[in-house]
Amino acid sequence: MENQNGLDKPDIPDMKYEYLDHTADVQLHSWGDSLAEAFEQIAMAMFGYMTTNYDTVEMLETYETEAEGHDGLSLLFHFLDEWLFAFSAEPYFIPRVSYVAFSSY
Repeated sequence: MENQNGLDKPDIPDMKYEYLDHTADVQLHSWGDSLAEAFEQIAMAMFGYMTTNYDTVEMLETYETEAEGHDGLSLLFHFLDEWLFAFSAEPYFIPRVSYVAFSSY
């Protein structure tokens, strides 16, 4: 399906994440068939916590980012930090995250 700008509307995959209670905030828990999918899902969980209706988000453009880490936790931190920066620096919301390339740390 295309929107008025000619970009394909992203298919929102099945939700493979959950929100867990935390005393001071929220914990995000994701899973997937691969580590890359689990990372995609955790980013979508972060953005999903910011809105409840992806159907109202129109796909206007794409955004690419890179993240590196010396272990899994630092890679995850930098990955989410990059997407949070994109959200705060750009005037749009990210409804779908997709890995183009994933290299282990």
